[in-house]
Amino acid sequence: MIDLHTHTTASDGRCSPAALVARAAARRVDVLAVTDHDTLAGCDEAEAACAAAGIRFVNGIEMTAVCDRADVHVLGYFFDRASPALIGFLDEQRRRRVERVREMIAQLARHGVALDAGAILEPAMHDARRSAGRPWIARALVEGGYVATTDEAFDRWLARGRPAYVPRTGVGAAAVIARVHEAGGIASLAHPALIARDEWIEAFAADGLDAIEVYHSEHDEAASQRYLAMARRLGLAVTGGSDFHGDPSHGPAEPGAVSLPAEDFEDLVARNSRP
Repeated sequence: MIDLHTHTTASDGRCSPAALVARAAARRVDVLAVTDHDTLAGCDEAEAACAAAGIRFVNGIEMTAVCDRADVHVLGYFFDRASPALIGFLDEQRRRRVERVREMIAQLARHGVALDAGAILEPAMHDARRSAGRPWIARALVEGGYVATTDEAFDRWLARGRPAYVPRTGVGAAAVIARVHEAGGIASLAHPALIARDEWIEAFAADGLDAIEVYHSEHDEAASQRYLAMARRLGLAVTGGSDFHGDPSHGPAEPGAVSLPAEDFEDLVARNSRP
């Protein structure tokens, strides 16, 4: 079982890296990538836990680009975690995330919803490698009794078009893909069905995109087949994973719920090994 899309407490997941690996081992996952949003903070702990559990660990990350005011998530794999260019880029990405969370909390206050920005952002202030995001606000809304679930928090307040939504600022997909390549990695377009802009994918490929995430917990069979055909037509590799967060209202219940076929993983490894 090969899961190349999971999240930990380093970004918006609910499991520590070690706890994630323990759950993956219980599910008999053989290959695991931790792909936290705009941070590598969970990788060291996850890699050590994978080594102890006999799981092959893959360096991973999920970085956010902005295209026509829409979020586009780019997954990176097999890169050098010590790449200075990548580390500097991620520092800036996380700074933008903190500013956006502060702005959304201020928007909530204007609508009579009072949250403690300092408490919400404390994990990112305590460890600058942690990556803040809307799920942190959603959980605070639940804890404050303003909503019953994080889904309701997004539906009422935090989703695009809702009262507290603040558009993201940042670089385009080509720049994110370039940062992955500079660090020696492979770049894959995350969950394209959620972006719902298939017409962009050919341009992303021209910008150097290496792969498409064909297999994902939010892709039905028709979507997976559509993106598989697109990947083959464009000469792109295929990635896949559960997008596990450990949050009952956010994705599957366990890592390994979606698995990448072994032959597609071997193709990724082979492509990454080419000069």
